[in-house]
Amino acid sequence: MRQIEIDFDVFKELTAHLENESDSYNSVLRRLLKLPPPTMVKSPLRKQAGKPWISKGVNFEHETEFRANYKGQLFTASINDGRLMVSEHGASSSLSHAARLITNTSVDGWTFWEVKGPSDSRWRKAGELRPS
Repeated sequence: MRQIEIDFDVFKELTAHLENESDSYNSVLRRLLKLPPPTMVKSPLRKQAGKPWISKGVNFEHETEFRANYKGQLFTASINDGRLMVSEHGASSSLSHAARLITNTSVDGWTFWEVKGPSDSRWRKAGELRPS
């Protein structure tokens, strides 16, 4: 998946155009650009290839996405075959380490990152996934 960089004002405008929790930024852009619905539909029966990444008892599937806004900039990461890969920074050993790569300071990665699994319809804080 190719990453598209946008500034914070563009992110806010796209977010304002979301119609509901299951809406995506891709759908917003398709509506604004007056593009037809995509013709290729992901099969719900398709099994995810690649290994998951497990941290603090949470199993993050291959192709799970992470995002965080820091100082007005959107940062992303993803799970790729059992590894947490931080865009433009490479592999990371933990969510907190991934956040530290971006902020250059000690950060609780479970509150810093939002997460969306391959079959999820919405983003949520990573900390919501941790067992109580």
